[in-house]
Parts: sequence; structure tokens; C-alpha cells
Amino acid sequence: MIKLENIHFKYENGNKVLAGFDFEIKARERIALKGSNGAGKTTIFKLIMGLIKAQKGKLYILGKERKKENDFLEVREKVGYLFQDSDNQLFCPTVEEDIAFGPINLGKSRSQAKQIVKEKLKLVEMEGFEKKASYNLSQGQKKIIAFASVLAMEPELLLLDEPFASLDRESAARMVYILKKISQPFVLVSHNDKLSQKVIDKSYSI
Repeated sequence: MIKLENIHFKYENGNKVLAGFDFEIKARERIALKGSNGAGKTTIFKLIMGLIKAQKGKLYILGKERKKENDFLEVREKVGYLFQDSDNQLFCPTVEEDIAFGPINLGKSRSQAKQIVKEKLKLVEMEGFEKKASYNLSQGQKKIIAFASVLAMEPELLLLDEPFASLDRESAARMVYILKKISQPFVLVSHNDKLSQKVIDKSYSI
């Protein structure tokens, strides 16, 4: 599903993050990317989504090599990206609008989007939250709703940046439950090894 070959990337300040990096995730795999702070884990996610561009190397995503900006439009439709900070992912007045935003942008009608919202809130066990203001939710609730908004786009693959960060015990247990229940393969980055081990097949150190 994703294959990165000989990836080299450094930021404008000259900080080299990746040098000759290789990585692959196949269908149905669930992988944790492990490494110290600054090792390049989030950078890898941004490269996959086309938010930044490698200076050297090849990216094969969903069966195609991706080079130009237009190549990544399909990637952004089919790969779900959960941000580390949920406040950067929730920007609508209500939970319902936040979850419906992606499906509507993908061409779903408002009635279809409303049904998707209902289904995803049931999946994440937060039924009845439709009219609640997203900004008033706890950090744990925001993370779960942000994840519901990603799942609402029916992605083929998920990139999860610190999915357990800032979660209380109840929200963390709910996140583990969701990750076990969904069918999509995923790559996650997390400092919480204990929770990660409950949902992954293998880990990859960088």
C-alpha cells in the first residue's frame, strides 16, 4: 500500500531528518513507527500526504508512484491522517459539522453525510454528541471526534500521529477499542508503547 525507497529529506534550516530511508506497509498491516524525538516520524507522515517533498527518493502510495502535487490529491482522499493536536483538525461549530465536513467535500449529499455522522458516532461510542460544540469537549473527546471525522471519509489506510496523547483512561480505552474494531490498516506514531502493543502487528524503528 505504501513503499518509500531511499528517501532523503532535510528542512530549510539544514536539519537532515531522513537519509536513505526505506519503509513499506502492506495490505492489512498495522505498524508502529518508533524512534526518538526528531527522528522523522511525523516528517514521514507529511511526505506520504504530500505536505512536504523529499529531496531524493521514490514514494509509492496506493499502487502508484507519487511525484507531483496532483499525484497527492488522490492520496489525501484515500489516506486518513489523524493529527497529533486535535484542535488543528476540528474547526466547525458542532461535532456533527466537523464529522460531515469530509464526506460533503467528497461529494456526499447532506442527508448522506448526516447518516455517516450517525454511524461514526455509534462506532466511537459517542452517540448524542451531534449538536455539541467541538471546542467545549475535553481533550480526550476531541481526539475521538477528530478520529471519527477521519473515519467518515472511509479511508483505505490511516496515519495516526500520537493517537493516545492527552487521553484520560476512559478515552484511551475507547481509542484502543476503536482501533481493534476498524478494518483499515494503519501506521501509528506513539510514545505510549503499552497501548500501542495492544493494536499493532509489528513495529518499525527509525
